[in-house]
Amino acid sequence: METKRSAGLLLYRRRDAEAEILIGHMGGPFWASRDEAAWSIPKGEYTPDEDPMAAARREFEEELGLQPPVGDWIPLGETRQSNGKVVTVWAMEGDLDTALVVPGTFTMEWPRGSGVQREFPEIDRAEWFSVGAARQKLVASQRVFLDRLEPFL
Repeated sequence: METKRSAGLLLYRRRDAEAEILIGHMGGPFWASRDEAAWSIPKGEYTPDEDPMAAARREFEEELGLQPPVGDWIPLGETRQSNGKVVTVWAMEGDLDTALVVPGTFTMEWPRGSGVQREFPEIDRAEWFSVGAARQKLVASQRVFLDRLEPFL
């Protein structure tokens, strides 16, 4: 079985003396009532024949409904999540108005076993957080990217 791969873009900005990180709260019924460890870097799966950076750009646009700002992409490497998926992330300094976010959607059977297909947002909101707050909000397997970003802040 081939390893699933995801690629994403972690946007950051500077506000006074503090850096802020843009992350999205995961959509769908499983995450609806959760906050801590229920947020993610905008990312998504890509196929072996797709360029990971191109996938990160595409997924950013799909999840947020906005193009990433123009800027330098900083490679933050990859990590393996507990489900075995390998996630590759880049960071970029830039700004984005979260009021303009129009998240993409996905369809799943809900409630499970009902045979009813429902549509949910990939992320139900995107927000800027301090690095410390983002560390609490992000799913545990993605927190390593904050550690790797810190030397650039």
